[in-house]
Amino acid sequence: MRAWSLPRPDSIDALALTERPDPRPGPGQVVVRMRAASLNFRDLAIATGKYMMSPIPPDLVPLSDGAGEVVECGPGVTRVAPGDRVAGIFMQGWLGGDIESEFGATALGGAIDGVLADYRVFDETGLVKIPGHVDFREAATLPCAAVTAWNALYGLKPLLPGQTVLVLGTGGVSIFALQFARAAGAQVIATSSSDAKLDRVRAMGAAHTINYHTTEDWAAEVRRLTEGRGADHVVEVGGPGTLQRSIASAKLGGIVTLIGVLTRGQIDPLPILGGGVTVRGVFVGSRAMFEDMNRAIMANGIRPVIDKVFPFEDAPAAYRHLKSATHVGKVVIDI
Repeated sequence: MRAWSLPRPDSIDALALTERPDPRPGPGQVVVRMRAASLNFRDLAIATGKYMMSPIPPDLVPLSDGAGEVVECGPGVTRVAPGDRVAGIFMQGWLGGDIESEFGATALGGAIDGVLADYRVFDETGLVKIPGHVDFREAATLPCAAVTAWNALYGLKPLLPGQTVLVLGTGGVSIFALQFARAAGAQVIATSSSDAKLDRVRAMGAAHTINYHTTEDWAAEVRRLTEGRGADHVVEVGGPGTLQRSIASAKLGGIVTLIGVLTRGQIDPLPILGGGVTVRGVFVGSRAMFEDMNRAIMANGIRPVIDKVFPFEDAPAAYRHLKSATHVGKVVIDI
């Protein structure tokens, strides 16, 4: 089989297309013919040697997010069968409940081999069946970005109809959060530095948009748009450089979910105390969250937003497109 690997995680140019033996399943294992994969900012950080969450093993097969069909099952498999359309969960060990430290050692495309290959062996517990109305490309966008957005809105204090969600930027997590919020009957405010991108998110249902280059104090604008109340949920992907303004954008007792660390800066904790704001870090989510999310996707007919699709042989170009930050939604690789 073909598989991309990272002999050394220091640049996109290090990606190498290799051949490996076709895998066979052991007891409780499943062979999945991968059909599509998608990229997250984490994948770019891993490829360029900037990922600090865990050591990267040599010759890693990259990417955590992929979908395909079951082609062979080992002895004792009962959760799936040949022909089932499936996706792997981000952390193969996190099936439900609270996150535990040992789950990080089971993260696809980082601690262990990922999905950018023709075939991959999974333990049957590390798979979920994908919603029937989405294709493989769309399903490949779900394991990291979509589950992260779902965890942000439903993992602590579930989003309610009529509430306001602030999303930063137009990457995968932010677009999924917009879609989930709209499906729940919530109002969405979106930020970007690009008016063209803001036009697109308005077409997706954002009630208000803010260009943070032309409106530097966008926290004040969020409060103006919410009649001084602030946002119930803030999906924070920028990191310390934007976190202070995200906290200022939140309502009294609101939730700021910290997901990304794209920027650096210093944080004054007093507004957290004074505003009763919960700042919560999330690292994707469990299989149980994935399955809950898939039911919501099915019930609401949600279709993931794909920016561009690249052929398997041109995987490095997909990384470069993600790095350009011109995308809205997800970048996908056909397998």
